[in-house]
Amino acid sequence: MKFACLLLCLLPFAAQADIYKAVDADGHVTYSSTPIKGGKRLNLLPPAETTRDRSRGTAQDFPKVNGETQKERDGARRKILEDELKAEEGLLSTARQDLKSANPKDQEKINTLNSQVELHQGNVDALKAEISKLK
Repeated sequence: MKFACLLLCLLPFAAQADIYKAVDADGHVTYSSTPIKGGKRLNLLPPAETTRDRSRGTAQDFPKVNGETQKERDGARRKILEDELKAEEGLLSTARQDLKSANPKDQEKINTLNSQVELHQGNVDALKAEISKLK
């Protein structure tokens, strides 16, 4: 009788199995209860409920930063962004020169260099936008 009770208590744990998901090169999805090469284990348990801990502080509880400290931080941030911009502009210039000097018959090399130019141009644009937001 004790064995039967123990078996019944353990039954829910035996019913729970790991599920694995794999996506092949063609985009076909495969699910399995055993590990699959290149597959990932799925977590099918519902997310744990959370409650807000009222003992933690709110935004009003955080210490204020005085104006001088904030100016120093903003200045340091501006310097970092300007240094990054200068470096990125240098990389963009180099990528453009490499693209100009590339053999027109080497289309793969040209495509790679075009990608580099686009990447560096995007970085320059993003850095300029970020700098423009500073006070």
